Amino acid sequence: MNLTKKQKQVYDFICEYILENDYSPTQVEIQQHFGFKSLGSVQDYIKYLKNAGLLHSDANSVRGLNPVQQDEDRNYSVTSIPLHGSVAAGLPIEAIEGSDTISVPSSMISTGNHFALSVSGESMIEDGIFDGDLIIVKEKNTANNGETIVATINNEATVKRYYKKSNCIELHPANSSMKPILVKDGDFQIKGILVGLYRSYA
Repeated sequence: MNLTKKQKQVYDFICEYILENDYSPTQVEIQQHFGFKSLGSVQDYIKYLKNAGLLHSDANSVRGLNPVQQDEDRNYSVTSIPLHGSVAAGLPIEAIEGSDTISVPSSMISTGNHFALSVSGESMIEDGIFDGDLIIVKEKNTANNGETIVATINNEATVKRYYKKSNCIELHPANSSMKPILVKDGDFQIKGILVGLYRSYA
């Protein structure tokens, strides 16, 4: 979805409001929630979301906003998961955990626990993972060779492709200008497997 951060926030608010109340918010409620100065701002966001194919509205109803069906059987829904700070796509950086949450499409979430991380760095760009992207991670402490994982090395976090060798673990970047990280000893833990990418256009 080619949305700005605020457009995405408005869209998420509408979706979450419908999930919680079984009816959509009014334009006034959207204005009050975000502190917009006028209803014209709300109408501009609604217009963009409609043009993007994400929203339709019933002009005859003050609660006529509805997400466009994503497939034949279900409406778009979102799920809130923990947002645990930043992870390095480059050299490991200190693992940061926080109490924030983020709403993501429910289709990105399977069974088990999931969390999101903000990517810092460019070591995974050849896999389409860029600086500032949000990655969706399923909590696991094991991985198969070739899977993209989030791991900590001496309490520093990184995202890389995982390869277990006979004498070490290799964490491969997806950037041909960078070298793998070799883990032979130290405190190494797999925190999860990459299952999705969530990009917000600012």
